[in-house]
Amino acid sequence: MQREVFVVEKERFDLSDEKTYHLQGTWPKEHTAAAELDGKPLEVNLKQQERISALERFQDLDLVDAIRVQMEIVLPDKLEQYKKLVVYAEENGKKEVWFSIPVKQLIRRQGMPQYFIESSEVDRKLGICRVRGWAAYTKPLKVYLENSRGNRIPCEIQHLKRVDVQNQYPEAEVEEKCGFFFELHYQQLKEFYIVFEAGSIRVRRQIHLQPIQLAAEKINEYCKKGSRYLKLQGPAALAQKVVGKVKNKNKAAVIYQKWLPKHLPSKAELEHQRKEHFSWEPTFSVVVPLYKTPEKYLRALVESLQAQTYGKWELCLSDGSGADSPIRELLKQLQKEESRIKVIDHQEKLQISENTNAAIEAATGEFVVFADHDDELTANALYECVKVLNEKPETEVLYSDEDKMTMDGHKFFQPHFKPDYNVDLLCTVNYICHLFVAKKTLIDEVGMLRREFDGAQDYDFIFRCVEHAGAEKIHHIPKILYHWRCHEDSTSENPESKLYAFDAGQRAVQAHYDRIGVKVEVSKGEFLGLYRTKFLRDYDPLISIIIPNKDHIDDLKRCIDSIEAKSTYTNYEYIIVENNSEEKETFAYYEQLEAVNPKVHVVYYKGHFNYSAINNFGVQYAKGEYFLLLNNDTEIINDDCLEELLGYCTREDVGAVGARLYYEDDTIQHAGVVIGFGGIAGHCFVQQKRGFTGYCHRIICAQDYSAVTAACMMVKREAFEKVGGLSEKLQVAFNDIDFCMKLRQAGYLIVYNPYAELYHYESKSRGLEDTPEKVARFNQEIATFEKRWPDILKNGDPFYNPNLTLDSQDFSLKRL
Repeated sequence: MQREVFVVEKERFDLSDEKTYHLQGTWPKEHTAAAELDGKPLEVNLKQQERISALERFQDLDLVDAIRVQMEIVLPDKLEQYKKLVVYAEENGKKEVWFSIPVKQLIRRQGMPQYFIESSEVDRKLGICRVRGWAAYTKPLKVYLENSRGNRIPCEIQHLKRVDVQNQYPEAEVEEKCGFFFELHYQQLKEFYIVFEAGSIRVRRQIHLQPIQLAAEKINEYCKKGSRYLKLQGPAALAQKVVGKVKNKNKAAVIYQKWLPKHLPSKAELEHQRKEHFSWEPTFSVVVPLYKTPEKYLRALVESLQAQTYGKWELCLSDGSGADSPIRELLKQLQKEESRIKVIDHQEKLQISENTNAAIEAATGEFVVFADHDDELTANALYECVKVLNEKPETEVLYSDEDKMTMDGHKFFQPHFKPDYNVDLLCTVNYICHLFVAKKTLIDEVGMLRREFDGAQDYDFIFRCVEHAGAEKIHHIPKILYHWRCHEDSTSENPESKLYAFDAGQRAVQAHYDRIGVKVEVSKGEFLGLYRTKFLRDYDPLISIIIPNKDHIDDLKRCIDSIEAKSTYTNYEYIIVENNSEEKETFAYYEQLEAVNPKVHVVYYKGHFNYSAINNFGVQYAKGEYFLLLNNDTEIINDDCLEELLGYCTREDVGAVGARLYYEDDTIQHAGVVIGFGGIAGHCFVQQKRGFTGYCHRIICAQDYSAVTAACMMVKREAFEKVGGLSEKLQVAFNDIDFCMKLRQAGYLIVYNPYAELYHYESKSRGLEDTPEKVARFNQEIATFEKRWPDILKNGDPFYNPNLTLDSQDFSLKRL
C-alpha cells in the first residue's frame, strides 16, 4: 500500500521569543528529529501535539503510520549569515527531509504579526469577496483594507472569538476576538490588501480578484503540493497520482460546500411551500434556553424561524442569565417585533436543564422543537416536519440530518447524514442530536430534562422519548434542517473542555439499559462522545461453531487454533461440516481433531457445494443455544471475540451479530452490509486501513445494519429456526444477506459489533465465478434476491442515508 505523506501543516515564530520557531504536522512514527542551518545542528524539541481541533481529528482518522506532532527549534542570533533551514526525520541512520525554508523568508517574518487566511471566496455574479481568517500578535491589532494605492477601503469587519487560535499561542496573551470575517463589494477593484497593524508594525496581505490571478494562485498551490509529493513519494508515485486524478475526476469525493446549495430548496420551492396547506396543521413550539446570548446569534436564530415556510410556530425563550441579564432589553424588543415569541425571565441563573424545562412549560404547541441559542434552522425545517406528520400522523419523534457552520454563519461543513432509527448506534453515540422534535403529550409522559444529566441532558431525554414512543413512531428526515454554529470551545469542537458532559453521557446510556431491564456495563469508547456496552450474563450458554470445510486444512487448523489459544469463553463446540474433500490428509486431520479435542464433531455433507444447505445441515447436529456461522479461512484476533458476539445476541430483540473482519493486509473486509452497494448489497468501508474509523467513526461504532456477513455471524437458535435457516435457493451469493433480511422481517435486529475482530483470508475454499455455469447461477441468485426484497432495493437501506453514494463503500456524498 502507498505510504502516508508526512507534512508540516503549520509553522510560525514564537510570539514571546523571536528565536523559537514552531512547526506542527504529521510525523513518521519511531523517527527522531534533526534541524540544521546550512549543515549546522540546532536544538530541537519534538513532542506529540497537545491540542488538536475537531477538524484535525476528523482529518486524522486514517493516520496509521503517522502521529501529529509539534516541534520547537531554537535559532541563532545572526540569521542573515545563513541560507537555509532544513528539518530531517531520522531512523536507523537514514535521513529524510521533512521541511525546509530559505532563511530570507524567516527573517521577513521574525517579530511580525502572524495571520492565516482560512478562505477567500469570490462571487463574480454578486461582485462580493468573502474572506475568513485570524491574526495574532502580542499587542492589539487593527485589521482594515486598502487598495493598491494605499487608500483605505470602507468595509465592516466582524471580529470573532477564536479560542482555538488562542490555544495555539500558549506563550502569549492573544486577543480573544482574533478571528475576522468580512464581505467586500469590490466593484471595479482588481485586487486589495488586508492590513494588520500594531503601532509602527504593519503587515499587508494581497487578495486577488481577477480570474487570471485566481487561476494562477490555484496553479501555484497545485505545484507546491506536487513538489512536496514528489519529494516524499518519488516521480513514479507522482505520475501514478496524476493519472489517477485524471481517470477518477468524475469519481472524486464531492465537496460539501458545492453539494449543499444544490440540495437546499430553491426560492421557487420555498415560495411553493409557503402556499401549501395541510389537512393537519399543528403548532410547533421551538424551545430555546438562553444564557447571555450574543445579540447577532439570537437575532439570526429568530430570523431563521421567521423565514420558515410553515408559519404555525411559537418561539419560547427562557433567559437563564440571571438578574443582571445583558439581553433583557433585547428580548423585550424581539417580543415587540414578533408576536410569536414568548420570553420567560428568571431572577436567578439557571443550569441548562431547568432553563430548557422553563421554556417547555411555556410551550402550547402540539410538538416541541429543541434548538440551541446560537444555531439556525433551514427555512424548510418545520415544513418538512409537518409534511411527515400528515403522511404518518402516528409519529411522536422526528429528527433530521444536520451540519456545522462557522461562527460568522457563512461556511458549512461536517455534515452528519444519519441512518433511520438505530437503537444500538444511539447507545454508542448521540447521533440523533439536532434537529429533534417530540410530541408534547410524549414529553408529558416521559418527563422533562433531568438536571443530574446536565452536559448530556438531551441524550438522556432522547433515550426516554424513543423508549416510550417505540421504533414505529420515530421518523428520520434525511435532509439538512439544522445548522449547528461551531464554537471552538464547545463540546462539538473541543471535547476535552467539557469532560463532565461525557461522564453524564455514559450515565445516560447506562440509565437507558437499566430502564429496559438489560444488564450491561457502559464505559467510554475510543473517542470522547463514544460509548461501549458490555452485556452481563447470568450463565455461559453453549455456542455451536459451525464451520464448512473442503480440504484447506491449514486454514481450518489456523481457525480452530486461534479460538483454542485465545478465546476466554470456553463453553462451545465445533460442528465441522465436511463437504466432499479429496485429500486424504484432510480426513486424517479430522480424526486427529476429534481424538484430541472432545469439542470437535465432524459431520459429512454429501451434496454439491451449496453454502446455505451446508450450514443448515450442520445446524441439525448442533446442541447450542447460539450458532456461530464461521468460515474456515478466519482467525480470531481478540480473546473476548466470542463474548462480544454473544453479548448482543443474548438480547431478545437481536437475531444476529456480525464482526469487524480484516483482510490479511490489515484492511477492512467487513464492517457491516448496506443493501444497494454494488447494485444489490456490499460490505462497508472495504479496504480502509486498520485504525481508520470511517465516516463519523462508524467503523468502530456498535450499530444496527440490514445485514452482516455469515463469514462470522452469531445467531440465536430460536431466531434461526423461526425463519427456516438459510435459503437453499441461494447456493453461493447473497444467502447471508437474504437470511438477515428474513430475520429483520421477523422483527429481529441485526447488530454489527466492531469489538469482535477477526482476520478473514477471503474465500480460499471456493473458486471464482469464472465459468458460464457459475456466471449463470450468480445472475440467477441476483434475480432471486431482487424478487424477494424489491422494497428495500427500491426505497433504500434504512440504515444508510440516501444522500450518501452507492457507488463506493466509504459513506461519501452522492455524486452531483
